[in-house]
Amino acid sequence: QVQLMESGGGLVEPGGSLRLSCAASGFTFSRYTIYWYRQAPGKEREVVAYIIGSGDTNYRDSVKGRFTISRDDAKNTVNLQMNSLTPEDTAVYKCNAVLFRNSYWGQGTQVTVSS
Repeated sequence: QVQLMESGGGLVEPGGSLRLSCAASGFTFSRYTIYWYRQAPGKEREVVAYIIGSGDTNYRDSVKGRFTISRDDAKNTVNLQMNSLTPEDTAVYKCNAVLFRNSYWGQGTQVTVSS
């Protein structure tokens, strides 16, 4: 059974850090490109970062230098290290695994940045 499960969200003060994890099972994880998306209330869903099978990464401009995406194919896990968080980072974060026409989603984890 294909499954993606996010963890690591929570409430953090501005300037703080969180580490999100996306754990996968039921498919050949290492071949997939893994995206982290986020969606804030009343806003469009947006790509935060992604990592391809080779390990190459890409980030949206607003998180460059603050967020780091990494993958551990031995553990079927992708992590998103988020530093220097701001209230604008508040959103539900979801991971998405894509290979050709296959696309799998997790349920999401809430990240709230507030003092």
